[in-house]
Amino acid sequence: MTEWRDESGAILTLEPLIEAVRDGAEGAGWELSGLQKTTSHEFEGRWAGESTRSAYLFFHRDDLPDEVSVEAFLDETGRGLRGNLSLVVEGPELAALPPVPHLLSSLSAAVRATLPSGYRTPVTLRSGLPDADHPPESAEIQLRVKLRFPGVALEAGRSAVSALTSATVSAFESLLARPEVRVLLRDQHE
Repeated sequence: MTEWRDESGAILTLEPLIEAVRDGAEGAGWELSGLQKTTSHEFEGRWAGESTRSAYLFFHRDDLPDEVSVEAFLDETGRGLRGNLSLVVEGPELAALPPVPHLLSSLSAAVRATLPSGYRTPVTLRSGLPDADHPPESAEIQLRVKLRFPGVALEAGRSAVSALTSATVSAFESLLARPEVRVLLRDQHE
């Protein structure tokens, strides 16, 4: 049986990482709405002989629109653990928004001003059509703001990961209140 932590308290396996993230998110008022675990053994090429265990956690709040969620992706490989938390906002049609470069610039500035500093926080703005026959202006937008768990948090243990998760989801809530992000909420366009 693999130890879940070493003598220093560092998290070494997937299950205690899942518990720490769940404790942090639920402690900040987000409800677990889904959990999916996968194990992969059959890799070819560069990853031949490797195996991974992954978990996806989905959180929602009753007081926020359905198109807002927090997702966690956690991964255990032979090289260790990694993971991230994402704020996901399913936005309106592209035609209802400012030009994409301006929107991405303002969203990035809001993320820098709101999320904890010192962490990697990628910002992704996606657009997609339900099929090729739809006009481009009807493409729907999705915002993803991630915070990657640094190795030092995993080494510090469960309470550090839980505290970082709680602080991050609270920062996501603050981000949702900013006008740069509110423009993406569908209730602003109805």
